[in-house]
Amino acid sequence: MEQPPADVLLVSLGSTPGLRASDDEFAGSLRRAGARVAVVAAAAQPRVRTLALTDLRWARAARAAARAGIERERPRAVVYSTTTAALLWPVPGAIRYDAPASATRPGRHGIWQRPVEARRLRAAPLLIPTAPGTLAETAGPHADALVVPIPVEPSGLGEPWALREVAALTYAADPHKKGLDRVLAAWARARREGETLVVAGLEPKRLPNPPQGVEVPGPLPREDYRALLRRARVFVTAPRREDHGIAQLEALADGCVLVTTPAPGPYAALELARTLDRRLVTDDLAPAIRIALDDPAPRYVARSIDLLAPHARAAVDEVVKSELLPRLLG
Repeated sequence: MEQPPADVLLVSLGSTPGLRASDDEFAGSLRRAGARVAVVAAAAQPRVRTLALTDLRWARAARAAARAGIERERPRAVVYSTTTAALLWPVPGAIRYDAPASATRPGRHGIWQRPVEARRLRAAPLLIPTAPGTLAETAGPHADALVVPIPVEPSGLGEPWALREVAALTYAADPHKKGLDRVLAAWARARREGETLVVAGLEPKRLPNPPQGVEVPGPLPREDYRALLRRARVFVTAPRREDHGIAQLEALADGCVLVTTPAPGPYAALELARTLDRRLVTDDLAPAIRIALDDPAPRYVARSIDLLAPHARAAVDEVVKSELLPRLLG
């Protein structure tokens, strides 16, 4: 018996663990709204020297995956996850993205992507930015848009903040983009005897001789990383640009105090951090780290959970069910 057509085909770029996790959440939300969802993923691509060639390889892989999925699933609607996945689309579809190439691919890095992206953003039946800042960075004219956040949930019951044995944690899978050099310099100034900064997401060979008070456990399974968040008091980061910042949102959800630079980009957690404690959003990270460890704002953790309410899975599911799915399916 022939299977019925899919309501939605999600074309996942899946080039990073964060993108794959985000696409899994999005597909789950569509399914909980009652949609029949099929997911196809671009084949993994080797590392190449330039961003322009990197994007071309991934865009071709996404096109091949989309063509196969469209032929097999006969979907009523197609959603491309990231503008890169949509660059060489075989048919128009909605575009879900956290940042446009016009903002992330300056100069020669986006020499072909930016003009193609502009055409896709005009031709798409719907844009699905993941944060208001994403939409603000999207130059017009462009298609109608609906902001649908990436869901963020607490991962479990952590230790009370005062009892957490990890003083500080940072995530540095891309050490330059995440500003690991700035974090390490600030930690060297701020650290007191017995305090440890854990650098997650980084291959130990990229920091073979960590400074005193710094540990590099290497990339961790997602469950182990979230367990580490539940043991940490402070999450510190210094991104040079932040396209979304899911790591910061997860840190807040798991009870960490967030110390961050005021990085450019959509950066969904930045205004939350300012609302919670403006002293901790600064380019001078060392004193902010000490404030976070020694004198955090009253009820910081409880207030952060309240501020994360729009990002909760139930809240996102409601947007998907009542607004997104009707617009996708007509």
